[in-house]
Amino acid sequence: MSLPFLILLAVLITLVLLRVPIAIAMVCAGFAYLFAGDRDLGLVVDQIMNSLFNSYVLLAVPMFILAANVMNAGTISERLWRAADAVVGSKPGGLGHVNVTVSMIFASMSGSAVADAAGPGMMSIRMMRKVGGYPGGLAVAITAASAVIAPIIPPSIPMVLYALNTNTSVGALFLAGVLPGLLMGVSLMITIAIIAPRMNLPASPKQSAKAVGRALAGAILPMTLPAVLLGGIWSGVFTPTEAAAVAALWAVFLGAAVYRVLDFAGVWRVLSGSMRDSVIVMLLIGGAFLINYAVTAERLDQSLAAVVNNAGLSRWVFLAIINVIFLILGCFFDTGTLILVVVPMMIPTVLELGIDPVHFGVMITINIMIGLVTPPFGLLLFVLGGLAKTDLGETVRYLWPFLIALILCLALVTYVPMVSLLLPSLFGF
Repeated sequence: MSLPFLILLAVLITLVLLRVPIAIAMVCAGFAYLFAGDRDLGLVVDQIMNSLFNSYVLLAVPMFILAANVMNAGTISERLWRAADAVVGSKPGGLGHVNVTVSMIFASMSGSAVADAAGPGMMSIRMMRKVGGYPGGLAVAITAASAVIAPIIPPSIPMVLYALNTNTSVGALFLAGVLPGLLMGVSLMITIAIIAPRMNLPASPKQSAKAVGRALAGAILPMTLPAVLLGGIWSGVFTPTEAAAVAALWAVFLGAAVYRVLDFAGVWRVLSGSMRDSVIVMLLIGGAFLINYAVTAERLDQSLAAVVNNAGLSRWVFLAIINVIFLILGCFFDTGTLILVVVPMMIPTVLELGIDPVHFGVMITINIMIGLVTPPFGLLLFVLGGLAKTDLGETVRYLWPFLIALILCLALVTYVPMVSLLLPSLFGF
């Protein structure tokens, strides 16, 4: 490891400890490496900018951000909640099942755990506490656990970032996330069904067939989006990037023209908020490209592959080690940083061990998402706890059964690759 790279690490760690935004910290650390190594700054920046501007798949990120923000600003979340409540709300622990169901449906539209948690997630918490009398910590625990499904069921912003950095097919990754995402949702609902009798969790009153029909009719237009989006991608009608634009346009059309809950000022607020969110992500990607340039120049990814080879680790032991590392890192670092900076270092080793990059991408995405709800530093726990004004200790006490269910799903996806690779193989990827 050279002196310039040690300087990069020192600058990065110092700025992070000073609570400088991670994107700014990575850009500063990257430039420190270039100056310390006396590299041609103009040439490096030109190469990085060309890589960014030539990346067609990168356009999907701001489009999915816009779609999620529009759906949260309109009445789509409420309509999905009413439909889910009509279908599964009458089961034991009904509102918990509704929470998970809404998250799974919203996951097929937004691709972001934070968007899921801050939009339908907060509505779910209010309903569970006000209508169902759920303890605040339990409501937050269920919501946080279900929100991690959002980037697993396609579309998925983390999977787009993974594809950007590993040259993996976005369509294959989206297909690979379907079964694991459904498996995670089912495992959470089984957990709710197990704890419901012991905690006397109430069920919603059973609704008439007419009421169920009305609720489903109210949600029919939003629920066409996943079918159009994913059907278009997998049938080849449009690319994942074009699908992101379709999702954003359809969400704006529903909010402004159909449901008429977004006026010009509302649309502008959503657009400006989405632009700010997109700039943050793009700055993060730019900083990550600088760090990755340094990693490649230092040949650290190749060194890691050589170390694993010399140690004689099997693919299964390697995957177990990676799971432990990322479960810990996911508590401290955001998703974008881990996927854009840490994951590329692993790819040569992944290929050397014969691990399918699509399988690895789904496993890593699940892993990082679980990190968002892993105590004591899980980001979603703080976000939802702050918004819902609940105590972190109370939330963590209720969280453990759901965390165990998610980790068991991760283990199944890790050691039974066909769970993630079945659909891509059926569609010819």
